[in-house]
Amino acid sequence: MGKLLLFIWKMVDPIYFFFTRLTYIRKGENIFRVRLTRYKGYTVILSDGTKIEKNDILLKIHLHNVKLLTEMNHFHNDFQRGNYFYHSVKNSLPELALYLFHHPKQEKIKGLIGITHLKLHKNNLGFDRINIKNGLYRKLKQLTLFPIYFLSTNRYRKNEKRFEEPVYFIMSKSILFEKHLSEKEILSLNMDNPFIYSINDVQ
Repeated sequence: MGKLLLFIWKMVDPIYFFFTRLTYIRKGENIFRVRLTRYKGYTVILSDGTKIEKNDILLKIHLHNVKLLTEMNHFHNDFQRGNYFYHSVKNSLPELALYLFHHPKQEKIKGLIGITHLKLHKNNLGFDRINIKNGLYRKLKQLTLFPIYFLSTNRYRKNEKRFEEPVYFIMSKSILFEKHLSEKEILSLNMDNPFIYSINDVQ
């Protein structure tokens, strides 16, 4: 069933990509696809003191789940899958930082935001875990994320009731640049900006 679900997902993904107005961080190894969004949650203060308020502009990050899950299927246990997931995120962040650094609206963007149920604790990547207070929205996201859970773990059983509720993962722009952007990476980038920025970004 898992292979069938993944096959269907591969067919639907281009349609999802089109209608969600996502942008690739250069096609290749990067697992992020992004778009600008206005934050609609409650005011939060991140661990570095950055305040995120309603209508602040954030770069919303979407995991390229088809790519991620296809690779994770090659592993035989949840530890290997979790390790691969962590390093995929870690290795994709420097290029994401470059993308944001060169974004035409960089000065207005306060940071990154994503939603996932996968266990990516703050650790050394720089993300803050923020609970989703709106119960209806949280349950809706939990429902839409269930196929990812089903495909990403060996431990699911029909009678298993435990399924991690989704949370926001937010990282301030300053932390992103501090941890994942080096002067060497900036200088190594071609003078001709290789990134493509959506014309449909928020005003």
